[in-house]
Amino acid sequence: MKLKILATASKWLFILCLPILLLTVGLGWAINSLWLYQYGFEKYAVSQSTGLAEAELNKAARGLISYFNSGEEFINVTVVKNNQPFRLFNQREISHLKDVKGLIRLDYGVLLGTLIYVAGYSTVSLLWRRRYWRRLARGVVGGSILTLAFMLALGLGMLLNFDRLFLQFHLLSFANDFWQLDPSRDYLIMLFPGGFWYDATLFCVLAITGMAVVLGGVSGGLLAKFKASLD
Repeated sequence: MKLKILATASKWLFILCLPILLLTVGLGWAINSLWLYQYGFEKYAVSQSTGLAEAELNKAARGLISYFNSGEEFINVTVVKNNQPFRLFNQREISHLKDVKGLIRLDYGVLLGTLIYVAGYSTVSLLWRRRYWRRLARGVVGGSILTLAFMLALGLGMLLNFDRLFLQFHLLSFANDFWQLDPSRDYLIMLFPGGFWYDATLFCVLAITGMAVVLGGVSGGLLAKFKASLD
């Protein structure tokens, strides 16, 4: 009886962990995708609005990615404008980026924790009796459906009022107002205008949806194949 309760609890925990794992993977992918930064720079004519050459923008993007994955407490990116080197971010932006880095580290931690559980549960299921293979496949299908439902809700929220969604994210995520920047003087917001964040969120939604569809589709196909073999 206890073993059955444990098996059921571990299965539902797996189903809940899978969407969280896919979400953190999607976020980590976006954070570390240099091409996504470059796409935004080109689409929103950031070189023109900042006066920075494309090479300097790429240096800034690489500096941000490197900082988010380093042990440094504060970011220090120097670029050249009008043949003069200067520090790209002011103190307010530096403080905000420190807060952002804290969220990214949290994302990495949750990713690692859920990955360990999902991998461990999958390994035990695959090495156990055949019926546990089917339980694993059903769990993947369930987790994938849950992921797709969340992505659908997020997508609808983006379509209805992305600005409000983005504002609520900041209000919930940060205990200060360092994120309230001036687009006329703060380079962080000039580098990444509002449209960029819509595109980046859409990228995450599509990436996570794609992973969920592939995992759910493969697992559903295996279940169907196993059922057909019994008929």
